[in-house]
Amino acid sequence: MPKQVLLVEDDSGIRDTLRYNLVREGYRVTEASSGGDALRLARSENPDIVLLDLMLPEMNGFEVCRLLRQEHTMPIIMLTAKDAEQDKLLGLGLGADDYITKPFSLQELFARMTAVLRRAEPATRQKGAAPPKDLEEVGGLAVDRAARRVRLHGQELQLSRKEFDLLSFMLARAGWVFSREQLIQQVWDYNFVGDRKTVDVHIRWLRQKLGEDSPVTIATVRGVGYRLDHVDETQPVEAHHAVS
Repeated sequence: MPKQVLLVEDDSGIRDTLRYNLVREGYRVTEASSGGDALRLARSENPDIVLLDLMLPEMNGFEVCRLLRQEHTMPIIMLTAKDAEQDKLLGLGLGADDYITKPFSLQELFARMTAVLRRAEPATRQKGAAPPKDLEEVGGLAVDRAARRVRLHGQELQLSRKEFDLLSFMLARAGWVFSREQLIQQVWDYNFVGDRKTVDVHIRWLRQKLGEDSPVTIATVRGVGYRLDHVDETQPVEAHHAVS
């Protein structure tokens, strides 16, 4: 069945152009011209992916993204004419999966959509994916991969899609050091075409959500990348370098 796109754009000319080309590409398209309509349609249509303009009337794209992430896990790609780094970081921090700056080519947009939709598929549907252990517990941290839920000392953590994927991947390989490029390849996708700094953003937000009383920490290995450690072990975790 064709994937359904929720296209949120207040400029009718841009919206019409994107709708026409998305339909030609094989997508089903639902349109919204405001943040309120976007939230309503997301609830009623449950789209596979959201293309979200940043500059919207009444409610901007950042607020729409924040509210969508409270209820939904579908991929969100922000479309905006603003290319300031702080805006990109804010959008990613609020749960957007990717960020594309206007003007952009349709080929680039379709490539990014394909990449985030592929990453959104359950691991069991991805060719060659080994089934992970459904439930992994470390101290008071419990990661339920089958249900995509994380509990810390009995309280559920509200993680974005990528925050969950990042925690799940690194927890299964505690003690291993991964570069940003390796994390992009393993957690995002080999075909990822976004900003590599998205790794730093997701690490920072994941650290904040885990807090200081977490039984695991994500350490920065200067000049190399990141490593997840179990902090409740009596012996330090032996560090390994991941092989590209």
